[in-house]
Amino acid sequence: MSQGTASNVFNRPEVVRDEVKDRVLKVAEKLGYAGPSITGRLLRAGKVNAVGVAAIKPLSYFFDDLWARHLLSEISKICDAQGAGVALVSAISDERIDWNIKSAVVDGFILLCVEGGERLVEITRARKLPYAALAIGAADANIPAIGVDNVHGARLAAEHLLSLGHRRFCILSTPINNSHVGYVTVAGMRAAEYSTSRDRAIGYWQAFEAAGLSIADMPIIVTQEDEQSTHANMGKLFAGRDRPTAILAMSDKIAMWAVDWLLRNGFTVPTDVSIVGFDGVPESAVAAPKLTTIEQPMGEIARLAVEAVLGGRQIEGRHVLRATLILRETTAPPH
Repeated sequence: MSQGTASNVFNRPEVVRDEVKDRVLKVAEKLGYAGPSITGRLLRAGKVNAVGVAAIKPLSYFFDDLWARHLLSEISKICDAQGAGVALVSAISDERIDWNIKSAVVDGFILLCVEGGERLVEITRARKLPYAALAIGAADANIPAIGVDNVHGARLAAEHLLSLGHRRFCILSTPINNSHVGYVTVAGMRAAEYSTSRDRAIGYWQAFEAAGLSIADMPIIVTQEDEQSTHANMGKLFAGRDRPTAILAMSDKIAMWAVDWLLRNGFTVPTDVSIVGFDGVPESAVAAPKLTTIEQPMGEIARLAVEAVLGGRQIEGRHVLRATLILRETTAPPH
C-alpha cells in the first residue's frame, strides 16, 4: 500500500474505494495512529494563523492585571475578526523560557515587555518570526516596539490639575525596581530601573516646572501597584497636616485603590482630593466615582501589533502613540 493511498484516506477519503479505506483504517487503529498531525501540516505550510502573546509573568497575569487584560481583549477582538487564534505564553521561568518561546505554534509574537523584557526579546529573535514589543524601555532602538508617550501623557494629567488651581501634589508611582516601596527622592526616581515610572514622573515634573513649582516639594511614593501598599502609603501621606489636594497616580489600578482609601477614611473625591489615573482601563469608566485618567490608545496598539505578526513583516524601530486625557468625576478645583 502506497504512502499516497494512506494519505488520501485521511485527507481525501472520497477518492479512495471503501474496501481500501477500511483496510487502512484498521491498520492505523492497530498501530494507534490517529491521523496526520494538524500542527505539522500547518508548519509545513508556513502559516498557522495564530498570534503568540508572551510575558515574563505567570499566566494569571493576563487575566488579573487590568492593563494586560485590556490589551488582550483588544488583541482578541482583532484576531476574532480575522479568524485567527491567540496563544498565551508564560516566560516566567528561566528554565522554561527558551522552550516556551521556541515550541509555541504561532506566526509571531506580541511581547508584553512591561519591564525587564530584554531576555524575552533575545529569545524571540532567535525564532526568526515577526514580533512586536510593547511597553519596553530598553536602550536598544532596533527592537520593534509599540508604546505610548508616557512623558506627554503624564504632562497632560498634571497640566489638567494645575489648570484647576491645585498646587499641593503627591505622585503615587508604579514600581521603579524589584524591591523599593515607599517614599523616593527626585534623584532616586531619575535613576529608576523601570522606564515607565521614570518617564511618567518626568512628564509630571515638566508641567510643575512650567508652572513655577519646585519638584522637590512634591512627594513621590512608590507602590507595588496593589491594595496593601497603596493603602499603607496613603495612610502615611495623610497622617500629617500638609496634605495634598491632588494625587497623580501612574496607573488606574493605583488611582482606584487610592480613591478607595480616601472614601473609607472620610475624605470626599474630588471635593477634598482630586486624582488622575493613567492607562484608561475599562474599569476606570465604571468606578465610583468614575476616574479621570490618561487613556492609552489600546485598540491602535493592538492593531499595529497584530498586523506586524499576521502580516508577516517585522515592524521597523519604534512606534510611539499619544495618550488622551479623559475627564470624568475625580477632579475638581481645590476645596
